[in-house]
Amino acid sequence: MTHISQDLHNAFPDDEAVLRQLKAEDRHFQTLSARFDELDEEVLRIEAGTEPASDIRLEEIKKHRLALLDEIAACVAAAKTAA
Repeated sequence: MTHISQDLHNAFPDDEAVLRQLKAEDRHFQTLSARFDELDEEVLRIEAGTEPASDIRLEEIKKHRLALLDEIAACVAAAKTAA
């Protein structure tokens, strides 16, 4: 299976300005974004075969990444409402 990176700008294509603002001003969002990117890269390495991991571990990482994406989506929605 080929993994396609889930860059936040691809996940939220209509919210580029909000993402940029949150990355510049919100420390919690910065942490979420960095962790999301780390997990996405880990999935890429595992699916490419350059990093060994069990199927169970891969699924755990994907679930954690999805939970982060949900939290990021909530931050984006809150920032849009506050604007």
